[in-house]
Amino acid sequence: MPEGWQWDETLFAGSAAHYARGRLPYAPGFAEALAGALGLDGGGRLLDVGCGPGVVLLDIARFFDEAVGVDPDPDMLAEARRQAARRGAGNVRLVAARAEELPAGLGEFTVVVFAQSFHWTDRERVAALVLGMLEPGGALVHVSELQDPPAAPAPPPSPPYEEMAALVRRWLGPVRRAGRGTLVDGTPGGEDLVFAGAGFEHAGRLVVPAGQVVERTADDLVAWTFSRSASAPHLFGDRREDFERDLRALLLRAAPEGRFAERLPPTEAVIWRRPPTR
Repeated sequence: MPEGWQWDETLFAGSAAHYARGRLPYAPGFAEALAGALGLDGGGRLLDVGCGPGVVLLDIARFFDEAVGVDPDPDMLAEARRQAARRGAGNVRLVAARAEELPAGLGEFTVVVFAQSFHWTDRERVAALVLGMLEPGGALVHVSELQDPPAAPAPPPSPPYEEMAALVRRWLGPVRRAGRGTLVDGTPGGEDLVFAGAGFEHAGRLVVPAGQVVERTADDLVAWTFSRSASAPHLFGDRREDFERDLRALLLRAAPEGRFAERLPPTEAVIWRRPPTR
């Protein structure tokens, strides 16, 4: 886990309702590209660890016999269930559990996915647990937005993310909040070393290009703010409405018409495999 931080159930409290609207989608065609890279044929089992509201889980569930999403946040799982029902995804199963509680009797999997969730876990422990849940030759996929190099700027006005972050700091303090604790040293990196140390073999890197310019409204950016652990609704307590009023005023100053432009970043998937039985 991030240095000096302990998980608690408030990490994303109140954020699930804002996730679908606030977060940018992954690159168009990502699910199909990943299925091709992994050679998926509609069989096998998928495990999405830290599935949240099911964004990745529901996009790639169709390439498996069964897709299991695990998350400790009941609101995130409730949102995932709603979305699964809306899509008619009858092969999706959702389980309330922390990654550290795996294998939780869930059995063996063909593919395990972490989509921007691995850094919230006890990484060495969870990597070892997941290795034991994969069938021989099975794949672990670490999914993230590719930020280097940064996407070309979109036509103005762009979302004023730096000013929005400064406003959050004025309300919540200079150190990033995370549940009841703080992230003094920020989000940890070095996932490659963790996976290699657990016994995985590196099997490739998939980058799915994007770059499309999408329109974002003030409502979208308010939802984005509340979808993040560092500015989850519960952190503002009974001052949430006052914070939102200040946030909307900032957005109105940046774009009086309430519309912004943003360019989708590419999606990166780093693929690791459990060594085949020798």
